Amino acid sequence: MSSALTDLCRLPIVQAPMAGGASCPQLAAAVCEAGGLGFLAAGYKTADGMYQEIKQLRGLTSRPFGVNLFMPQPEYADAAAVDVYRNQLAGEAAWYETQLGDPDSGRDDGYDAKLAILVEDPVPLVSFTFGCPTRDVFDAFARVGTITVVTVTTPEEAQTAQWSGADAVCVQGIEAGGHQGTHRDNPETDGAGLGLLSLIAQVRETVQIPVVAAGGLMRGSQIAAVLAAGADAAQLGTAFLVCPESGANALHKQAMTNPLFTRTELTRAFSGRPARGLVNRFMREHGPYAPAAYPQVHHLTSGLRKAAAKAGDAQGMALWAGQGHRMSRDLAAGQLVEVLAAELAEAQAASAPAGEQGTRSGGQA
Repeated sequence: MSSALTDLCRLPIVQAPMAGGASCPQLAAAVCEAGGLGFLAAGYKTADGMYQEIKQLRGLTSRPFGVNLFMPQPEYADAAAVDVYRNQLAGEAAWYETQLGDPDSGRDDGYDAKLAILVEDPVPLVSFTFGCPTRDVFDAFARVGTITVVTVTTPEEAQTAQWSGADAVCVQGIEAGGHQGTHRDNPETDGAGLGLLSLIAQVRETVQIPVVAAGGLMRGSQIAAVLAAGADAAQLGTAFLVCPESGANALHKQAMTNPLFTRTELTRAFSGRPARGLVNRFMREHGPYAPAAYPQVHHLTSGLRKAAAKAGDAQGMALWAGQGHRMSRDLAAGQLVEVLAAELAEAQAASAPAGEQGTRSGGQA
């Protein structure tokens, strides 16, 4: 089904915006040029840093792309709990010979400045994570022709996004790597998220706007499944993380298929918000004690994660990964899009009624 969203790209394949460096202009451009929708991640960047990446991407491709923003977070973190966690991490700082970060170095991620740039110099699509903007924000983007998408993890969040004026929702299942895009961070619901197929079905019965499906998708057959379930497009992150164009650390890429890392879990250890990553030493030792305090814990551990990467120690890094990480393929991003598209076409042809199969294969028996 065609919509303003799906008209942005030839294929229903979206490269997820992965904050922290993976979703760089080179990766987004390669995906766009291959017929998918590439994304830049503005999270953790300054407003100018975001703008410079947009300029770089525009120099690499003339095709439509998206930019993802993190919503400002409410100030409800328990300062005492953050201090306790800081003391627990003192040994890590000594081990890596670095300093712990300032947990109060910023909560809004430069949100207003980024909005101003994106309204003044519009991009084709802007998505939001960790909450839903006000109607004024959606109206401002509508006036400049920018399509808006809100990440949701429940039917209720999807309904809020539609009521507020979003053009589409990105439905994130519990299988997804990286941060869960919940609008409210409630420790009581940790790990209680819905699987992607169930979530798509429930959201489809709740809203009328287009749906992008995200969470553990690694093969074209899975894309076919979410499209059949009612999604308009599929968003893949972990699948693109290992591509040579990705800006992810080499250790992070290697860990996706390293037999030492056999499973993923949701953890607050690195950022204070639930995020799915490969289980390593840091997650095991500190995950059970990390407070619900985002982005305070993110700022606190930032130096540790960088020091671990510099030391070549994957056991101290945030190895974000979806549940399908073992299915990662070391392919160039454009080639991966082509392979996914071929797998998608094959899966759709196999599931089509007999009469349609002949038509799709050019009428051959």
